[in-house]
Amino acid sequence: MKARIGYFAWLAGVVQFFVIHGITESAWVRPYSWARNNISDLGNAHCAMQQEPEPRYICSPGHDLMNGSFIALGALLMVGAALTGPVWRRGATAAVARILLAGAGVGFVLAGLAPADVNENQHVLGALLIMGTGNIGLLLAGLGLSNDVPGPLRRATSLLGITAITALGLFLSHHYLGLGMGGMERVATFPLLLWTLAVGARGLLPGSTPWAGHKQVRA
Repeated sequence: MKARIGYFAWLAGVVQFFVIHGITESAWVRPYSWARNNISDLGNAHCAMQQEPEPRYICSPGHDLMNGSFIALGALLMVGAALTGPVWRRGATAAVARILLAGAGVGFVLAGLAPADVNENQHVLGALLIMGTGNIGLLLAGLGLSNDVPGPLRRATSLLGITAITALGLFLSHHYLGLGMGGMERVATFPLLLWTLAVGARGLLPGSTPWAGHKQVRA
């Protein structure tokens, strides 16, 4: 039962994030751009021209809703990392991966509590936990997942981690490869969310996931 709660937490956290992301961006008078705008622009508390890291005008009427979504996502990521026992091997690699993934959850909570234009230092710390700690955790998760998890999913997990870490380096060095600042930030952030969404969804379908079945009793 604990494992199913964990899978559901991951699924619910990511789904609510993308739903609220869409609602919040649709409220912008000046259209929000996935290429030109940071994700955190949706949570900025004030309307103003922002110069760094790229010039853009930010005015997010639904910032409170978005910041609440960041906090909810972070909390649910931590719950999932704690409770999804059957999907993990026993050993140090899996334990470290889960701690790092929970660190990404802490990062989302910090980012939601401190919009970038209110407490930049805390917000940046949150972002680094999400894209740094979280992506390293995603990379290690590929090695820490149970052997009952299908091989393609385990290999895809590490590949997503490598992709996200590479994108973070490109984002921090302002090399956007035609995707724009916001686009490259999403390549560095979304693999973790898409992975937790996939694992959460599969974990709630016992017929297609052996690791959600017999091992769940021991979680």
